[in-house]
Amino acid sequence: MPCSQRKAQILLRKRKATIIGYKPFTIQLQYATGEAVQEIHVGVDEGAVHIGIAVMSCNKVLIKGEIELRHQSKVQKSISKLLTARATLRRSRRNRKIRYRQPRFLNRRKTEDWLPPSLQARINATFFWIDKFVSLLPKSELHIEVGKFDTAKMINPEISGVDYQRGQCYGYYDVRYFVFARDNYICQVCGSKDKILQTHHIKYRSNGGSDKADNLITVCVDCHTHANHQTGGILYKWQAENKKVMQYKEPPFMNILRLWTFRKYPLAIITYGSETTPRRKDFGLAKTHYNDAIVISGIESLKENAEGYFYLKQFRKKKRSLHESIARKGRKSPNVTQKRNAKNTKAIRGWKLNDCVRYKGKVGWISGFTGLSARVRDVYEEYIKPINKSYTQIPLSQLELICHNNSWQYSYR
Repeated sequence: MPCSQRKAQILLRKRKATIIGYKPFTIQLQYATGEAVQEIHVGVDEGAVHIGIAVMSCNKVLIKGEIELRHQSKVQKSISKLLTARATLRRSRRNRKIRYRQPRFLNRRKTEDWLPPSLQARINATFFWIDKFVSLLPKSELHIEVGKFDTAKMINPEISGVDYQRGQCYGYYDVRYFVFARDNYICQVCGSKDKILQTHHIKYRSNGGSDKADNLITVCVDCHTHANHQTGGILYKWQAENKKVMQYKEPPFMNILRLWTFRKYPLAIITYGSETTPRRKDFGLAKTHYNDAIVISGIESLKENAEGYFYLKQFRKKKRSLHESIARKGRKSPNVTQKRNAKNTKAIRGWKLNDCVRYKGKVGWISGFTGLSARVRDVYEEYIKPINKSYTQIPLSQLELICHNNSWQYSYR
């Protein structure tokens, strides 16, 4: 059974227990005990990006926290974009006849349970941490909240019948007129309705932007100017900030995850958000993923609730491209040779990517190397800078190693 930190320290000091895991911190007794255990309930709040987990026993919170999966952020690109970039570079190399490879056709058939790698990676990470916590607890009961979404009804609440078979652009002359109707014929810059409207590519076609509706937005002729397209203009800022129109990518993923959860955990107790929200309000808990997980665990009352919570974040640790297709800042010519440069360095002199380090009392994780220096990010994805300096490189000699990590960052808040 889980115990307090103080009891764990006493057991380790007396050598009655040994450490078998650090994240989460787990010990195992070295002497025989009885089979008396309390009921343990594991609540899981599944999500497309964030997962809430709480372990309960006798209406007390033993551990709670959140897990953040890989997704599009200001630090890392989404898995789907990285896969697309890798496929483009590979196809380009093969067409240039750089090396000959015998054609293969036996690996083109997909299995019945095949999923796109971007979805499969998130599902695997979700199930990994559920199995991780369940395996560390004796005879636990698993409670999972899943989501069931009707994407078409989210777009149009009055949809019915044959309308489900007609897409968003049905009935419009082309995509341009659909974009106008979606934005209610209002300029998304100045908000005017009485001016001539045009469609604007959020991500410029010169930078790889598509002509699909999710990359188009309505602007008027007074705002759709050359100046606004330049650096500092509002339209350029939209591209830099990766401005998004209303998209419905996550609901389909949650529907897929729900079906895979039924198959993976047939004995789990399944709940839905319509049941969780009113119960959470009755307990007086704030809206967080780990508080939802506490309620999902099926408790009748809440006797003890820990103040802190753990936070696990998935980190991209490898870069598999052989070279960079676009020259980085400071390089005068493209890197056409297939030489792995310093940006792809995973380790140097015992230091590794994603190592947890301390610098001048601040804790962070190594995100990259530059020679004998490293860049370190904190839990908020901000660079830790040297004192009274504007650059972000910190000499390795000034860093204090806390621990090595795999592709997950662990912090306690």
